[in-house]
Amino acid sequence: MSAFNLRTCAAVIAPVLAVSGALFAASPAQAVSANVVISEVYGGGGNSGAIWKNDFVELYNRSDAAVNVDGWIVQYYSSTGGAGGKATLTGSVEPKHTYLVQMAAGGNLLATPLPTPDVTGTAAMAAGSGRVDLVQAGTIVDRVGYGSGTGLIFEGSAAPGLTNTTSATRNSPCVDTDNNATDFRATEPTPENSTVGLPGCAVPPPVDYPETIAQIQGTSHTSPYNGKQVNGVLGVVTAVGYNGYWIQSTTPDDGDIATSEGLFVYTGSALITVAVGDDVSVDGSISEYRPGGGTNLTTTELTGSKATVLNSRNALPKPVVIGVDRIAPQQVIEEGSPGNIEYAPELFRPTTDAIDFYESLEGMLAAVSDAKVVGPTKSFGEMTVIPGQNVDAILTPRGGVLYSGYDHPNAMRVQLDDALLPYGAMPRASVGDSISGLTVGVIDYSYNNPKLEVIAPPVLTLGGLQREITKPQTNNQLAVSTFNVENLAPSDKQIKFDRLAAQVVNNLKSPDIMGLEEIQDNSGALNDGTVDSTQTTDKLIAAIVAAGGPAYTARWVNPQDLTDGGAPGANIRQVFFYRADRDVAFVAAPAGDATTAESLTMIDGKPHLALNPGRITPSNAAWNSSRKPLAGEFTFRGKTVFVIANHFSSKGGDDPLFGKWQQPSRSSEVARHLQATEIRSFLDLLLAADKNANVVVLGDINDFEFSDTVDIMVGSGANAIVDLPRMLPVNERYSYVYEGNSQVLDQILISQALTIVPPGAKYLAYEYDIVHTNSEFFDQDSDHDPQVVRLAIRGGIGL
Repeated sequence: MSAFNLRTCAAVIAPVLAVSGALFAASPAQAVSANVVISEVYGGGGNSGAIWKNDFVELYNRSDAAVNVDGWIVQYYSSTGGAGGKATLTGSVEPKHTYLVQMAAGGNLLATPLPTPDVTGTAAMAAGSGRVDLVQAGTIVDRVGYGSGTGLIFEGSAAPGLTNTTSATRNSPCVDTDNNATDFRATEPTPENSTVGLPGCAVPPPVDYPETIAQIQGTSHTSPYNGKQVNGVLGVVTAVGYNGYWIQSTTPDDGDIATSEGLFVYTGSALITVAVGDDVSVDGSISEYRPGGGTNLTTTELTGSKATVLNSRNALPKPVVIGVDRIAPQQVIEEGSPGNIEYAPELFRPTTDAIDFYESLEGMLAAVSDAKVVGPTKSFGEMTVIPGQNVDAILTPRGGVLYSGYDHPNAMRVQLDDALLPYGAMPRASVGDSISGLTVGVIDYSYNNPKLEVIAPPVLTLGGLQREITKPQTNNQLAVSTFNVENLAPSDKQIKFDRLAAQVVNNLKSPDIMGLEEIQDNSGALNDGTVDSTQTTDKLIAAIVAAGGPAYTARWVNPQDLTDGGAPGANIRQVFFYRADRDVAFVAAPAGDATTAESLTMIDGKPHLALNPGRITPSNAAWNSSRKPLAGEFTFRGKTVFVIANHFSSKGGDDPLFGKWQQPSRSSEVARHLQATEIRSFLDLLLAADKNANVVVLGDINDFEFSDTVDIMVGSGANAIVDLPRMLPVNERYSYVYEGNSQVLDQILISQALTIVPPGAKYLAYEYDIVHTNSEFFDQDSDHDPQVVRLAIRGGIGL
């Protein structure tokens, strides 16, 4: 902080504190902070929609020595100037490390606890506006005022107003200009405690300011000039966005493909006075901005800038054509395991690691030629493509690329993004479409992925992809289906119900039994204590009948309020639909409730469900904040069939493929392994009681067919069951498209009894189909594809 700005604030601070009855009797003396600064402020903890359970303040020691903060105070003030709670610090902050101060929690029980805090305080901070002071022995070390208010005090100008899902985050923890508006921006909160170190602030002392963009970018994921002032950075303006612009060197100086020749100049809300084609000289400070969360990579920016236009209407550099001029590593994102790659510059390998390849192009003009669409256009205006040349991937029959293993991430994928286009200008593409000719943009990174920010709408050529239609079941086949209908609620528009119903009738051919996932309660996401879902199921059944389908009967168990995860208040659950008109019957037994565990009862030497339907081990910790499995017992033509409908915990919390942690941690699979173990234990009981039991396990397992989760459910030996996606040809194994990777999340597994036909029989034991109706299309009705298995339950009559 500059002493000048602090002194000019003092006259304002003293009377406000006196009037508000603040913690301190008089305005504390103020001094420059040479070490610890406030790096992040978040007041939305535990509020509606919040990710994190508690408010927090994060500090950062930007010096080269540990700082003893024992007895220092973090004090919160409201936007009217009133003092709120505080935290008294203990211990020390190591050099280039963070320090996490946890404040009060909100009432959102589904929000995530913070990382282990270094100290805990009492402040219930406002989400939108307020102030935080860092105080040492009566001296204000640092101050952040955010939002607006009659009594709000800040350095320079206030940081942006915040929400329940955004924090005020310092643009660079190493840079403090004494102006909260310049130093902070509203981003996704990323709390980090003292176990986390950040890249250092120091740089090798140059003889003069760097003269080239390549020097600033360096050969690493963070700039060697992070936190430093640079003057006279030369480049031509290649693209202009809403809060800044990109420049690129027209005279590359080092001939090193590892050093990018492009740079983003951040202007914030200031008027942008340059235009594409201007040659400019820019002064400012270098910072690293982390878009979209703490596991993401940073992008290098020039902030606090002053630009001088040298001349205009210049030709732009030729874009690097990905797949032609430079070929991205195809199946290697990072070949080593360096941990945080931002601390491993010696492992920067753009010719072998895709994560480094795209970093080496950051901010530069680039292009793809005749690209193939492998991920449909999403609501935020991005589509995923692969270059039209030099692609080494497993292609699906319908034009996608298959995620067939953790070592096969299809690293050549590129997201085309619409940030530089007018709203709605990005073409609506589906898998199998293609982009004709050269599509030019600048390489950026946000929300887990490298992006090509296109400067003109791509030219789309339709591939003609059609929604699949499965075969109808025969009279003596039992068709069993799984379908995640994506947060279906009565408040959804009728067209969603009608389109889902059309899929059931026309594309799935009205299966005999369906296990539906993500059925919300009658009030949808309104958190009002409602748990029943009769209105939701009735509305879907009516739509199916209107589409020419059968009048299904629905069975389910209402969950406890706010215990099964998903959208807060929506209480999603699995539901069985079955067709009485096809001689499918639901075996008579008492229905279970939310907390009573399903069990088996023996009748005439055969196992039956004690509760029908019932929930499997609902009180087991494996199902905390997750959907409990629903078990149902049916008969068809005199044969008993057990169906277990599942919706395992999501992959939320896993490290992204293109994130800073390499190799990525799959932390969420721990919960799914526990859940799979519970299912396997129930299967062991059932199959021990009757090894020939007809059992179908289905649902949104939220894991891949090659995962340990599925291995656990399959089991081994005489009671092993069969995972049907594994029975398909490799390139057909997908029910979901995520960021351009076609992959399996939904599964149907069957007991061995359902895979056997008598010797000489002229029919198949089963026919299995993943019916691609949603995941590949921009106008999807759900993000999941349904599946169906047609089982030869014969009842004494041949096919």
